Amino acid sequence: MRIILKGFIEVPEVDLDRVIAQIGTHIRLTRAEPGCLQFEISQTENDNSRFDVHEEFVDRQAFLSHQQRLKTSAWARASRNVKRHYTVIGLDEGKS
Repeated sequence: MRIILKGFIEVPEVDLDRVIAQIGTHIRLTRAEPGCLQFEISQTENDNSRFDVHEEFVDRQAFLSHQQRLKTSAWARASRNVKRHYTVIGLDEGKS
């Protein structure tokens, strides 16, 4: 079953330049992962500290592999102070 994550992140002003510098690499690496169907992060037009996030993966395993890769990534270090507001659809279905 497809896993969809959607929502937004709030970036503290002090971390904004560091997060913006990492977004392109983060998007490129994630889109190259097996099972990634869609991955978008876009800065909100009227709020520089808010970025909308939309992710789709073919299944639970692809999504969990993505989450595992992130733990030690440059993105994880750059975004450690970011507040995340996500809804994940499909993650609880199909568990073994």
